[in-house]
Amino acid sequence: MKKIYRIKKTWEIGEILKNKEVFSNSYFIIYLKEQNEAIHFRYAVSVGKKIGNAVTRNKVKRQIRAIVRELEFQPQYKFLIVARPNVNHLTFEQMKDELIFLLKKTKKIFKGGKNDTFSETK
Repeated sequence: MKKIYRIKKTWEIGEILKNKEVFSNSYFIIYLKEQNEAIHFRYAVSVGKKIGNAVTRNKVKRQIRAIVRELEFQPQYKFLIVARPNVNHLTFEQMKDELIFLLKKTKKIFKGGKNDTFSETK
């Protein structure tokens, strides 16, 4: 995933958290914000210390980025994916299924993926 798709600045993440729509399940929370005149989507991943040590947190972040890399998103959205502590108990495939299910639940940002037959055109 190219770095232009990632959100790293604290003020940008704060902006998403302030003006947001929230979607959640027991494993992830997605904060969503529409951006004007966007060429591509942008996202950030947050994994808290309750998930584990640095090695575990980095593994979870790498897995989430790998899932996002496989999917296609609407270009006019910024979103923040927050991993909850229950994510530790999931395999990669289960994590992928749960995250895709939650992205489909938004009915806005997700428009399918390379290996996924789901397509949302709203």
